[in-house]
Amino acid sequence: MKVVLYGVEGIGKTTFVSHFPDPIFIDTEGSTGFIDAKKLPDPDSWTMLLEEIAFMAQNPQGKTLVIDTADWAEELAKQHLMTKHHWQAIDQTDYGTRYVALSNEIIRLLRGLEMVKNAGMNVVLTAHAVQKKFELPDQVGSFDRYVLKLEKRDAALIKEWCDMLLFANYKTTVVASGSGSKKATGGQRVMYTTHMPAWDAKNRLGLPDELPFEYEAIKDKFLAATEGMQAKPQTNGYPYSYPPSMPQKVVDLAFQSGLSPEGVMAIVYNGKFMPEGTPIEAVPTQLWEHIADNWQVALSLAK
Repeated sequence: MKVVLYGVEGIGKTTFVSHFPDPIFIDTEGSTGFIDAKKLPDPDSWTMLLEEIAFMAQNPQGKTLVIDTADWAEELAKQHLMTKHHWQAIDQTDYGTRYVALSNEIIRLLRGLEMVKNAGMNVVLTAHAVQKKFELPDQVGSFDRYVLKLEKRDAALIKEWCDMLLFANYKTTVVASGSGSKKATGGQRVMYTTHMPAWDAKNRLGLPDELPFEYEAIKDKFLAATEGMQAKPQTNGYPYSYPPSMPQKVVDLAFQSGLSPEGVMAIVYNGKFMPEGTPIEAVPTQLWEHIADNWQVALSLAK
């Protein structure tokens, strides 16, 4: 399963993800010194980070690969691009093409992580959260919202890519005294598993909207959903080897229509859903669902 956990500073994100099954860490910010877990060498460049991910895809070890953190990994990508192109910054210069170049690097990262998942491992990314003010176009006023501490394009890519997005924060309760004054109490660590106006979150495990910020709170359902992960292609009597990243519904539709994996990817390319050459493992689940729900229309794109 592909999991993203983001939260406020110091809430214990690294400790939380260290309880996932048999984790191996890639530490991009130097924050795992206190964690008793297996680790790859800390990457000091974007190239080194991608190489370590590729190594794990080819030589899967443990059961969970943890990238701690995604925002510091993005910084490595920025430094890589600035050095490569002699840029002073990643900004709107050249009509925003620098942001596009950065997003393309993040796509490379997600492709590599998808291959790790297909090799039979869970993939977990941590990230910091920041508050940003959002204006409501049809209403008066604005509100603060927690978002991933990433460039907007990159955050959208990662949120779409993951199967589960968890947000961790301190829950504060305002209590009124007898004199009418109010004070904040509590500070309990909690995690949110579903979308709300003030944060993004999602899950496919049927988790309650709010849980204590402890791995034990999701452990049983997480393990039940990930038991028996296999890296083998889905043959099951089919004439083609469909990759495990392709949902069973799409596999069945493709088989019934006589489409090979290459034929299915023709739908993705010809429909301009993703750039030509994108590997099948990088196709997000939401796109597969869209294709399956509109299969007859999609079939016309396979020709």
